[in-house]
Amino acid sequence: MLILLAFLLPAGTITAFAEDEEFSPDFESVVFVPKGQWITGLSVSYSQSNQKDYQFLVLQGVSGDTYSFKISPMVLFAFKNDAAAGGKFGYNRSLTKLENAEIVLDPDMSFNVDHLYRLSHSYYGMGVLRNYFSLGTSKRFGLFTEVQLEMGGGQAKLMTGLGEDLTGNYERNFNLGIGVAPGMSVFLNNFAALEVNVGVLGFDYNHTRTITDQIYVANRNTKSAIFRVNLFSITFGVAFYL
Repeated sequence: MLILLAFLLPAGTITAFAEDEEFSPDFESVVFVPKGQWITGLSVSYSQSNQKDYQFLVLQGVSGDTYSFKISPMVLFAFKNDAAAGGKFGYNRSLTKLENAEIVLDPDMSFNVDHLYRLSHSYYGMGVLRNYFSLGTSKRFGLFTEVQLEMGGGQAKLMTGLGEDLTGNYERNFNLGIGVAPGMSVFLNNFAALEVNVGVLGFDYNHTRTITDQIYVANRNTKSAIFRVNLFSITFGVAFYL
């Protein structure tokens, strides 16, 4: 049968019936961040609030001022296509002045807090390893996974009361943590991109030393593990690809 079909084919035509043609799919590979590129960025946040006889759920008669400031620069280097390593640094400062606040659990149970003052500042350094993935063939939208190793510390002081009822605490803390924070980059042009990432997995260790009224000393160690989306770790920033 094969011999008969071979005679019926036009001259010069070669057809292989006994062998399967090898098929190799052609996938288009897109480099989102090329090797040798420097990546710098900055994230800044500031918030301030003033309350006067504010009420919310169990809180009543809240009067006071608060503010918080945080800045975090970043420097990375792409040591190969779509892979970069570097570091982040951060500083955070917050202040709370509470003149009066009442916690009402029920008509027969309430607690009053007045003349509370708390000032804290913290800092950290972080080693970062990133892997980028383009969305389809687009070089404008991309995803990344970020592995973070963080070490930092800080100080805080807390005072409550007036006159003979004045009491105060002074704290020093040390923090060590490792985590994974995936995110997204959206390029506005060839050099600047908006970035957002959020922590989904991490381990954290914290040591706090507290001195109360310059007499009593206490130490506290805490360890925690996170296996879910941490909404408090969401960060927004601008990155420059040079």
